[in-house]
This record gives sequence, C-alpha cells and structure tokens, in this order.
Amino acid sequence: MLERIHLKILVELKRLGSVTAAADALHVTQSALSHSMRKLEQQAGTEIWVREGRNLRLTQAGEYLYAVAQRLLPQMLLAEEQLLQFAQGQRGTLRIGMECHPCYQWLLKVVSPYLAAWPLVDVDVKQKFQFGGIGALLGHEIDLVVTPDPVLRPGLRFEPVFGYEQVLVVHKAHRWAGQEEVSPEQLAEETLISYPVPIDRLDIYNLFLLPAKCAPRRHKTIETTDIMLQMVASGRGVAALPKWLVTDYAPQLELRTLRLGPGGIRKHIHLGAREADWDVDYLHAFVALARETGQ
Repeated sequence: MLERIHLKILVELKRLGSVTAAADALHVTQSALSHSMRKLEQQAGTEIWVREGRNLRLTQAGEYLYAVAQRLLPQMLLAEEQLLQFAQGQRGTLRIGMECHPCYQWLLKVVSPYLAAWPLVDVDVKQKFQFGGIGALLGHEIDLVVTPDPVLRPGLRFEPVFGYEQVLVVHKAHRWAGQEEVSPEQLAEETLISYPVPIDRLDIYNLFLLPAKCAPRRHKTIETTDIMLQMVASGRGVAALPKWLVTDYAPQLELRTLRLGPGGIRKHIHLGAREADWDVDYLHAFVALARETGQ
C-alpha cells in the first residue's frame, strides 16, 4: 500500500507548497501525482491532505507520513549508495560512532594504517553520537561504536581492544605532585575538570567519589582535551583521564599523574558492532587492527 513515491511526494509538497511544483520536481505529471495519492487515501481509508482554497494542507495522517519520510528516505538513499558502491567494486564506508571523548586521538593511530591496508574502504567518524552510540548502532546509522562502557543488547557484540588506567592529572607545582595516589576525600578541596558528560557516565564519580560519598569542591566541564590539560597545567584544577592520553602531553606541559586510590581504576576500550555484521571482512579487519595497535 505505502510506497516510496508517496513519501517523496509529501516531502516535495511540504518543501515547495504546491502539487504542480512537487510534480515538476519529481518529473511526473500533476494528474499522475494526484492519482497516486488518491489511491493511497482510498487504501488507507483516511485523507492525507485537504484543499483549503488554492492551497493544500496535510491532515494529521499526512503530517505523520511526512515525519516518517524524513526518517526513512535518507536511510534508503544511503542504502542505495552502499549498493552502488558494491556494484562498482568498492567496499563501502565504515561508519564509526564515538562514545569516548579522549578516544579520538587513539582512533587516529588505527585509521591511518587501516586506510592503507583497505584502499577501497572509506572511514567516517560520527562524533555526534558521543554518549548515544548504542541507539545509532541498533538503528544502522553507524557500523562500529567505540566505548569504554559496553551495553549488552540482543544482536550486538562487543570486544575489548585495549586496557588502560584512569588517573588524576595535576600540574607539576601542585601540592600532590609528589604523591603516588590520591584519596576521594582529598578531591573535596579541588576543582575537578571533565568533559561535558553526565555525572553518571564519569568513572571518577561512579568508581571513586560516589562510593566514598565524596564530591569535588567545584566541577567544570570542557569540550576539548587540549584546553582541559592547559587548564590543569595552569593550576586551574585537576582532571581524571586515561594515562595513555596524558603521556602524550605530559612532557611539554610538565603534568603529573596520580593513581586514583590504592588499586587505581582499570578500564577497557571496546568496539561494538551488530552481531550480523561482525564477520564482514573490512569491519572484522578494523577490530583486529585496533587490538594490535592497543594504546
């Protein structure tokens, strides 16, 4: 009953405002367009649009179909592009969603050799899916998600690719700079700088501060790693980051890292994909290379 042309008609009608203009944009006659929509209305048993003078207005059913068209048509276009790439001997695009702010620097170490090894595959990183990548993965908007916090869902598979330690970063002149570790109580005196992430997604809260019923004196959020570490280096606060990330900056900024508690906080970066896609050769190769690259 419902066909793609119906959705395209509604999109063009909404965009252009008239049946004539919509028909021209779709390269069909006005009568053919009107007949197609009348047939849909008859089959559905409800009106899609109504005439008000010389204008058309979408009914509630029409507005609903228009919203559906906005979601489905881009996905169908993407699917067609991917099929065309396969037909032309290309391998397509590996779309990666980031659920980890500091992992972007690590990802660059993997992408460069991957592109060299797979010249027929493009890589697209979707940063807009930070901290919401599971839904994007289930919705087929991305193919891989990079996350330190895998979520077990039917149809998804996650693999750890490297482990790391979460540490507290302070500047060289900080009063704790000579210590090996820090306690939750000590952070009650400090300004904690973090990425703009909900507290329930921050390991330093979940695994360190909240179990001890402690909180920092003040909490600031900063989007970029570079600015965050510059703030720490200037004595404006402390930050909790992966140790491997800080190592790249520590020499030039003269930063110090402290263990979070006696045992520290150990984490893993995981790559997740749909179970059905796991054995796709170029996706599987990316996971294998990521595991070999480590940190």
